[in-house]
Amino acid sequence: MNVFKKKMNVLDINYLKMTPFRIYDYIEKPDGLIDVLVPKFRNKFLARIASRIKDPYIKANLDEFGSETWRNLDGNNKVEAIADILTDKFGETVQPVNDRLTKFLTQLYTYGFISFNELKGNDNGKKP
Repeated sequence: MNVFKKKMNVLDINYLKMTPFRIYDYIEKPDGLIDVLVPKFRNKFLARIASRIKDPYIKANLDEFGSETWRNLDGNNKVEAIADILTDKFGETVQPVNDRLTKFLTQLYTYGFISFNELKGNDNGKKP
């Protein structure tokens, strides 16, 4: 079995037809922006010990565009629907929306913040 073939290359797939979902939890701040809660430790034992000492999460701060995108990564919305939502909310300031959105989603996927329903069984993402 070739380990390198386990993960599909997301760059070869039509992003607009993909359905992304969040892997990490998040908090919404009073100003409406989102902080993604990235665990400092993947090992559950270390995470439990660290949580007694200090915050077990690194907070990844998202801007307004990123926060609105994150809210819509629910495992039901396709990327093309999210692009429409962003265009409705931000208008011309978000253009070219498809390019910006796919670059952002590529970063989130690369760092393990999200996965896609279409990749279940092909990567280590887990649907909430």
